[in-house]
Amino acid sequence: MMKKFLSVLFLVFFATNAWAKSGVNIFAYPRKVPESSIYNQYGKSFKLEDFQGNFLLVIFWSKTCIPCLREMEDLSKFAKKVAGNNIQVLLVSPAEDWETAEEQRAFLRRYKGEDLDFYVDRKNALAADFGIFTSPHTVLVNADSMEIGRIRGSVDWDDEDVIEYIYKIKAQHQGTGNEE
Repeated sequence: MMKKFLSVLFLVFFATNAWAKSGVNIFAYPRKVPESSIYNQYGKSFKLEDFQGNFLLVIFWSKTCIPCLREMEDLSKFAKKVAGNNIQVLLVSPAEDWETAEEQRAFLRRYKGEDLDFYVDRKNALAADFGIFTSPHTVLVNADSMEIGRIRGSVDWDDEDVIEYIYKIKAQHQGTGNEE
């Protein structure tokens, strides 16, 4: 009896775990992105609307998030593969994670993410406006600067099926090129 119970428990755990990894949520209707700013390594502020015309993957992460660090190299490979296709990856981390931009650059180099565009979120304003309190968490934004979905948790970004799926989402939610 105990063996049967453990077998069922094992199956439920792994079925639930597999489901959690497919944490993609595409919304029925696009949502306006928050107005909060993020800041590049030079301290210049940007709003997500400033990237209008590109399909964005806004990845909220932290230097203390082990899953975030594990996916960094694959994310960098993904960004290189989709470059030139109006897909842009923005890494957004809490500003309090870093003393300086050089510290952040060195950290990204260590985890093979040095080619990624990185920004900081002062006071976690953008993350809070999105209602994001865990990482990694990816927000998908179409070319009209409208949020069209989210991905919770880690992703195998360098997997060809994942890349193809992102292209498919981009095509289905292209937008008009104008803000809605």
